[in-house]
Amino acid sequence: MSEQIKRLKRELKFKGTILDFYQDTMEINGDHTVVWDFISHKGAAAVVPVTEEGKILMVRQYRNALERYTLEIPAGALDEVGEPGLECASRELEEETGYRSEKLEWLITLRTTVAFCNEKIEVFVARDLIPSKQNLDEDEFIDLKAYTIEELKEKIFSGEIEDAKTVSALLAYDTKYGKRA
Repeated sequence: MSEQIKRLKRELKFKGTILDFYQDTMEINGDHTVVWDFISHKGAAAVVPVTEEGKILMVRQYRNALERYTLEIPAGALDEVGEPGLECASRELEEETGYRSEKLEWLITLRTTVAFCNEKIEVFVARDLIPSKQNLDEDEFIDLKAYTIEELKEKIFSGEIEDAKTVSALLAYDTKYGKRA
């Protein structure tokens, strides 16, 4: 079945710092309308930082939406729409871990919640890490620790790691590099 779907109207309901909330009035097959929620997100980038020993640096931080700490790969929002993901990933790597890398390689692109949000996260792998200085935002409090991919997979399958970008990135990394990491 092929339906013809056309947006009739988009109304901004809330403008935030990271995302904007809209309601779209949509026409379906020319005979009825529906209202759909839409969240516009400026985009983000993330990075899988791999140490010389093959361990992955992970950040532990408090997430207000879940009211608990989570274990994640370093990530952050683009400074502006259109900023290259590579630039954002490089910045977030240094800000959150205190390391930088001149060797970032694209791993995967994610669309986190396609039913109502356009968020896109580009994920990179960083190797040849160079010690630098952590530069956290004033509202960021991060603990940094290195894990093997096997330890991280155990945390995924036990339910300890639930963050979608982190799960996707780690499993993609293991699939692509696991035998030669």
